[in-house]
Amino acid sequence: MGHPLTSGRLALGTASAAFQIEGASDRDGRGESIWDVFCRRPGAIRDGGDGVRACESYDRLDDDVALVAGLGAQWYRFSIAWPRVVPEGTGRVEARGLDYYDRLVDALLAAGVQPTATLYHWDLPQPLEDAGGWLSRDTAVAFAEYGALVHARLGDRVRLWASHNEPWCAAYLGYAAGVHAPGRREGGRAHVAAHHLNLGHGLLRQALPDAVGLGIVHNLAPVWAEGEESRDVADRVDAIRNRVWLDPLVDGAYDDVLLDVAPVLADPAVVRDGDLELIRGSADWLGVNYYTPVRPAASAAGGAARPAHTEGEAYPGAGELDLVVREPRTDIGWEIDASGLEELLVETHRRTGLPLVVTENGAACADDAIDADGVVDDQDRIAYLRDHLAATRRAVEAGADVRGYLVWTLMDNFEWAEGYTKTFGLVRVDRGHDELPRVPKASYRWFAEEIARSTDGQG
Repeated sequence: MGHPLTSGRLALGTASAAFQIEGASDRDGRGESIWDVFCRRPGAIRDGGDGVRACESYDRLDDDVALVAGLGAQWYRFSIAWPRVVPEGTGRVEARGLDYYDRLVDALLAAGVQPTATLYHWDLPQPLEDAGGWLSRDTAVAFAEYGALVHARLGDRVRLWASHNEPWCAAYLGYAAGVHAPGRREGGRAHVAAHHLNLGHGLLRQALPDAVGLGIVHNLAPVWAEGEESRDVADRVDAIRNRVWLDPLVDGAYDDVLLDVAPVLADPAVVRDGDLELIRGSADWLGVNYYTPVRPAASAAGGAARPAHTEGEAYPGAGELDLVVREPRTDIGWEIDASGLEELLVETHRRTGLPLVVTENGAACADDAIDADGVVDDQDRIAYLRDHLAATRRAVEAGADVRGYLVWTLMDNFEWAEGYTKTFGLVRVDRGHDELPRVPKASYRWFAEEIARSTDGQG
């Protein structure tokens, strides 16, 4: 296989994350993560679920790789569980953890699938959180050390790496809104976590100066003001959602609006000399996770319900705001608007000049239509994916350098604070049966056909 960034055609595939599918959380030397602890907090998870069992992918590696291969996926994006590899976050390395990812990578390559690895998808080792978590600069240092040792083991076969997945969620949902692990509500201190996540990526690049294919994945969002009177608050929301990540990466700076919102980022004890220059230019590519636009209003506009991922508390310093969610919506309550993805890709390419990958895009659907063969007939998900894949292709036609489109997600799994109540998968995991059988949905068949057409040059 050539390098995945030089394929010359929009690659299609799917994605997953370790904590959401692996299970085996207390086996083979794996340490405890912040999500293991958070799941035990009463009321933290909608259905009281956890990742102890998840989808048992740790034990069913071959079955799940076969699902990826059966889809015809050209790329498969997965994450590596930091506590499975370095149980305490620093120090002792667990060989059995690295062995598991070795087997996964080899199985994917044998199936003709490009493995794409994410080093941090939110499962911080609990000992690091006990020492301050992402509010501590030491966590950024520990992350770079962990990432470098994983790259040393797998970098000969994995050609596309992401340092972080959605650091906005890790910083602002984890340390401001408190709706994600570690469940802290530190207000503006969450901006410190954001900087340390940026720094961790920069330090990883410093540790791997010659690595080709190191990027970072952000859940960027188009920010659309609800009315003229909301433009200022929308600008502040955009600073926290998008510019806190892109400006250091491109310009090596935090802009004036962000510094007004987050004055702690002007503190030289937090943002030290050399930090921003280390981050600048540190990505070879940029992953974009897109589900929904963000519509800030200076005051309640329409009284629309707000899902957890857009609570006002997740934008500390932006001021009094409401976040409007229009119809139609997915089953998790997120507005559906494929034009937002097209706009986001065109604008992000203009802003960064980097190759882009749609690293996640998908829909939570009720999945309550079952055909005579027991297959989920998820036409609503198919419509969502068809529209968003078309939006991606329009962005390419408009000049955006997009190299891949990956559906979230391969199979139904642990959906963070929603537990197992929301399903995004192309494959149903039937939790009503102890064996957790995997049953491909209609969307799986549709996407397999789409991939086949694309491979044949018809897509």
